[in-house]
Amino acid sequence: MLAALGERLRLARKRRKFSIATVAIRSGISRTTLYNVEKGNPAVTLGTYARVLAVLGLEKDLERVAADDVLGRRLQDLAL
Repeated sequence: MLAALGERLRLARKRRKFSIATVAIRSGISRTTLYNVEKGNPAVTLGTYARVLAVLGLEKDLERVAADDVLGRRLQDLAL
């Protein structure tokens, strides 16, 4: 999943015609860290992914993560 996320971030960067250096500087991270983000490295912090999303104008996408907890709602309904 992280590798797929990294690839989507890489493609989003390229569609915007941002260089690795530009996104790294604007995100406040090194180019090596951005490379690791785009590879989906699990050692990269969630905060770093969030900063890259913000630079790409995709920070609202993070709000959708786990927004619709279908399984949790079913389990809650069963407990009632």
